[in-house]
Amino acid sequence: MPTGMSVAAAVLVPIVNRPSGLTVLLTQRTAHLRDHAGQVSFPGGCCEPADASPVATALRESHEEVGIAPDQVEILASLPDYFTSTGYRVTPVVGLVIPPLNLHLDDFEVAEVFEPPLEFLLDPASYHQHALERDGTVHHYWAVPWQGHFIWGATAGMLVNLRQCLFAQD
Repeated sequence: MPTGMSVAAAVLVPIVNRPSGLTVLLTQRTAHLRDHAGQVSFPGGCCEPADASPVATALRESHEEVGIAPDQVEILASLPDYFTSTGYRVTPVVGLVIPPLNLHLDDFEVAEVFEPPLEFLLDPASYHQHALERDGTVHHYWAVPWQGHFIWGATAGMLVNLRQCLFAQD
């Protein structure tokens, strides 16, 4: 899809500073949603006219979906925009989140949250490449299985981009 045709969106890549180490908070979307039902995702969504920036969108959506207070997030960086096959231009906003989280899940959108260790998500050995044929076109995507969850598609792709940005000197 041409970039001019994409829908602007933003997600928070919430890195949680736990005493046991850094984790990444992910959501499992509810099964009844029209878009991306049942998938693992970062908290986030479409940019609204009142949002001053992708950072504002990511913070607003994270607060609405899982209850992370904006003042608990220290913005570290924005990753390059990620273009999805479903027509979204997603800006991943990386933020350090300071517990306690006191999460309040939006029952309509979020079935559950879970926190894989950041170290696991940064390990290239955790990732597997898959292929899916849709409408005669083969799409390749990354996937990361973790404790019964299947992190794949755009979310896994953004995690790969995070790793590449962090280890660009490798």
